[in-house]
Amino acid sequence: MSGPIGRDDLERLLRAAREGIARAYAPYSGFPVGAAVLTVAGEVFAGCNVENAAYPLGLCAEAAALGAMVSAVGQRRLRAALVLIARPARAWPCGGCRQRLQEFMEADGMVYAAGLDLEPAGVPFAQLLPLAFGGHDLVLPTT
Repeated sequence: MSGPIGRDDLERLLRAAREGIARAYAPYSGFPVGAAVLTVAGEVFAGCNVENAAYPLGLCAEAAALGAMVSAVGQRRLRAALVLIARPARAWPCGGCRQRLQEFMEADGMVYAAGLDLEPAGVPFAQLLPLAFGGHDLVLPTT
């Protein structure tokens, strides 16, 4: 069971997400986002949003963090994920990123949202994406 993470791990995620915000490419929206993921092995990977003038071609920070993780160490299970925005408010992962996180996170993994000068708020992944569609849904029943 995962559950909430310790303060040290939360600080590691925040530091990594802050570095992501500093590198974000958000010239169109002015909405830089940093994200970080924590594997069950304790590894932290960060990402930032990368916009494109053709809006659908942009990349969310969470997707970038997951890509960094898979590129660096292969498929891993996540214990937690954190999204940080450069405003005094919180923003949760979009629907697409909730589905992306589902590939790597158990129902009791934690997802945190944070904003500048705000403490992160966290919820278990199952609350963020109830009745998630996953690999188990692709298994054909045997007759």
